[in-house]
Amino acid sequence: MAHEEALQMVTESEEENTFSSEEEEDFDDELLYFEERCDAAENPISKEKTPSSAHHTRATHKRLSAFNSVENLNICERDSDQMSAAKRARTLSWKAETDVDQVPQTLRFLPAREPGPQLSAADSHSPMSLFKQFFTESAVENLCHNTNAQAARAMSKGHKYKWTDVSVDELYRYIGLIFYMSVLKMSSITDYWRQDSPFSLPFPATVMSRDRYRTISWNLHMSHPDADEENDRKRGTDQHDRLFRIKPLMDTIRLACKAFYHPRRNLAVKERLVACRAKTGMRRCTKVKPTKLGFKFFDLSDSSNGYIVDFSIYTGKNSFPADHGLSYDAVMSLLDRKVLGSGYHVYMDDFYTSPKLFTDLFTLKFGACGTYREQRKGFPKTAANSLSRCSSRGSIRWFRDGPLVCVKWMDTQEVSVCSTIHAASTGDRVKRNIKAQHTKSVPCPAPVTAYSQHMGGVDLSDQLLQYYSAQHKTMKWYRKVFLHFLDIAANNAFILHKELHGNMTHDQFMEELIAELCGVSQKAAPKQSSTEHVPIPGAELTSDVRRNATVGRRICVHCKAVHGKRSQTPWKCQACDVYLCLQLKRNCFLEWHKSL
Repeated sequence: MAHEEALQMVTESEEENTFSSEEEEDFDDELLYFEERCDAAENPISKEKTPSSAHHTRATHKRLSAFNSVENLNICERDSDQMSAAKRARTLSWKAETDVDQVPQTLRFLPAREPGPQLSAADSHSPMSLFKQFFTESAVENLCHNTNAQAARAMSKGHKYKWTDVSVDELYRYIGLIFYMSVLKMSSITDYWRQDSPFSLPFPATVMSRDRYRTISWNLHMSHPDADEENDRKRGTDQHDRLFRIKPLMDTIRLACKAFYHPRRNLAVKERLVACRAKTGMRRCTKVKPTKLGFKFFDLSDSSNGYIVDFSIYTGKNSFPADHGLSYDAVMSLLDRKVLGSGYHVYMDDFYTSPKLFTDLFTLKFGACGTYREQRKGFPKTAANSLSRCSSRGSIRWFRDGPLVCVKWMDTQEVSVCSTIHAASTGDRVKRNIKAQHTKSVPCPAPVTAYSQHMGGVDLSDQLLQYYSAQHKTMKWYRKVFLHFLDIAANNAFILHKELHGNMTHDQFMEELIAELCGVSQKAAPKQSSTEHVPIPGAELTSDVRRNATVGRRICVHCKAVHGKRSQTPWKCQACDVYLCLQLKRNCFLEWHKSL
C-alpha cells in the first residue's frame, strides 16, 4: 500500500510541475549519487527495466528519485553538503598566481584577558617563586603524603631500606637535584655521589645522600596507593582511568599554565613524544621522529615565545569522547573559547589539518592554517591546471571553497597548505639558493609565509624543553611523566620571568632555580660543613658485640684509588656516603677530605 501511494503521489506531481533542462540534469546527477549509495538488493524498484525512450526514462528516474527520497530522507539531509563539496571539487580547476583571490573575512581578536603574564611586573619574582606557581606547596605536600604512604606500603611488603617521612622542604631539594642533573649530565645517577674520580661532584652530597635520593625516587607517588588499587580493579571497564596515577598533579599543572599567562593571537598545536618503553597500553610508536616510542602529548603553545598554554595526553582510542577522529578531537579539546576568547589564529601540521576541522573552527571564530595531506577526505582531487614535476620554482596554484583556501607551492618539492585566515597570494617573495653563492627571489603564498613564521613557536618550545631536560631512565612510567611535568613547569617559569623582567639567560635562570630549591646561595660556592663529614658505622649495630666490627664492611675508596688495595672497613663518611679506613696507622678518612 505504501508503494502504491508513493507512485500515486509522483503521478499527481508530474501533472503540476515542469522541469527545465538544467533541472533535469541536476536530477540525473542526484540519481547517480543515490544509486551509488543505495543497495540494489534492498530497493525493488532499482531492479525494474527502464523504457528506451528519453521521456519515459526521465519519468521513471523522477519516480525512483522521489521514492528513494521518501525511503532515505535522513541520508539525504546528512550527505547533501558532502555531495555538493565533492561535485565542486570535480568541476572546478586550480587557479594560478595571476588570478586574484578574495580576501577572507577578518576575525576580530577578542581575548578573554589581556594577553601576556597575569602577574604584576612591578613585583619582584625570583625563579623559585615562579616555579612554585606550578608546583605549589599544597601540590608538593600532597606529593609528600602519597610518597610516604607508598613507602609505608613497600616496607610492609618486606622492602629493606631506611625510610623517614619526606617533608615539603626535602622534596623541593629533591627536585632541585633533578634539575642539577639536567644541567650537568652524567652517565648514571650514582656518579653524582662518586668521590674516587677526578670528575667527582661535591655538591649533590651536601644536599642529600645518595641512598636518600634513591629511596625517594623509588617511592615517589602522585596519587594515593590505596586509590590506585581501587582504580586497577576497574581495569577493562569504562570506569578505569589510565591516567589516574598522574591526574592530581597533571590537573594542577594544566590549571596553572592557563591561569598565570594568557596567550597572544597566534597559537600552535603539535604532538610531542615523551620517551618510555613501559607496557602500559598508552605508548605510541612514531618512526619518523627522533623519539620512536613513548607517551604522546598534544601541546597548545604561544607562537611568540613557546609558552605551553595547555596539553593533553593520548591514552588510546577512547581518549576523546567526541568521536570525530583523533586529530580533530585533540585540537578541539585544547581550544576552549570561554578561557581563551575568540579571533585566535591556530597553526598546525598535516596530522591535524582537515576541511571539517577548519570550517568548524571558523564557525567558533578561530582562524586556522596548516599543511595538509592531499589524500585526506574533503581536499580537492582535481588535476586540472595543477602543479607538475616540470613546474618552475615559485609556481602557485590555489583553490577556494568559501572561507577555506587550499594552496600548492613549488619549492624544492611541492608544498600544500590550507588556511581560513589568508588570501592565496599577497605578493610575498622569499630568497632561495639556486647555485653556490647565487640566490633568487621567488613568489611565496601568504599561508606558507605565515605557517613558517608561527609554527616556529612549537620548535622554540621543543628547544627550551630539550636544553635542560630532566628526563632519565626510570623503572615506573608515571615517573617519566612526572619528570616531563617538571620540564613544563621550569620552561614556563623561565618564559614568565623573561616576559616580566628579561634580565636572565636560560642557563642563569636554571642555576638560580637550582640554588634556591636546594637551599644554598648561588653567589658563594657551597662549602662543605665539617660537622656533616663525620665517620659513622656503615651498618646498624647488632646486639652481638663480637660481630659489630665485621658486619657491613666495604672496600675503602681511598685505598682502592690511591694504593690499589682492596682494604675493607666498617666506617663511612656521613656526608660523602663513601667507606673510608679509620685506623691508628692508616687514616684514609683524613686524607680523603684533604682533597675536597
